[in-house]
Amino acid sequence: MQPPDPALRDISKKNGTAMKEAIVVGVSDSPSSDAAVRWAMQRAAALKLPVQLVHAVDDRWAYDAVGYNEWIRESGETLLAAAKDRASKLEPTVEISTDLVSGGSGYALGKKSKKAAMVVVGSGHGWVGGSLTDRALQVATVAQCPVAVIGEHDMSNRHGVLVGVDGSEESTQAVQFAAAEADRTGQELTVLHAFHLPEPVVSRGMPPGNYSELVAEQERVVLAETVAGLADTYPDLAIHQVLETRMRPAEALLAHAATARLLVVGSKGHGAFKRLLLGSTAHAVLGKIPCPTIITRLHTVKHSE
Repeated sequence: MQPPDPALRDISKKNGTAMKEAIVVGVSDSPSSDAAVRWAMQRAAALKLPVQLVHAVDDRWAYDAVGYNEWIRESGETLLAAAKDRASKLEPTVEISTDLVSGGSGYALGKKSKKAAMVVVGSGHGWVGGSLTDRALQVATVAQCPVAVIGEHDMSNRHGVLVGVDGSEESTQAVQFAAAEADRTGQELTVLHAFHLPEPVVSRGMPPGNYSELVAEQERVVLAETVAGLADTYPDLAIHQVLETRMRPAEALLAHAATARLLVVGSKGHGAFKRLLLGSTAHAVLGKIPCPTIITRLHTVKHSE
């Protein structure tokens, strides 16, 4: 019996019937937004989840006396209607709703994440007042569910699910999410632990032996502990462990994800990944999206009985 999919987050009950939370998609007029909608619709169809298309109108600064607010809201409604029409043709069986919200898109999607199975955004430009990469960073920082950032990638020759780990609880849950995703889609799983050994390593006062190798061996233990139990849970899943000592985490993730179908990273951790969503590493990963990327959140997964 396969374990419940971590993607089915916080399934609630209403009138005695299990209600699956929607995949929320941030919609704009950019090509990457269209790619995000396509990706979300495929996932929704596979997991039998509803989809909500959301467009945020940041009208907080607009001068309404000239009717500008009304114009941008009408434009937003038109944008959502067109997106819904295209999405329904992609996956006719998926239930689709739309929502035009006021305020900053990062805040709006972060608020939506409280009751979403996942938030999906494009990686390109299109939001008023900034790029979608900026908005993706904002959403991934505050979201209370996994966040998928989708770019315009040719997926025809891509294989495998890649997950970055550092031994933290957050990255361990990211591995669980990635393993479930790889098993569900029939892909192999690569678990990457990257750290950078400075050269030269000061050896004075250290115990005899190769200090770099001692550190590397400790990190191999961290990597092994992170994947412990996966083979029992997913007996048919091919799992590859990669210990990367030549590159820093963001660099390693980008390099190894160049041919991957999916990259999964935990929201926070310790060590090399500690400030993943707060500084340069986040910008490096989200700014150069090598493939569809999911940022997971640390939470207790709830499932219906």
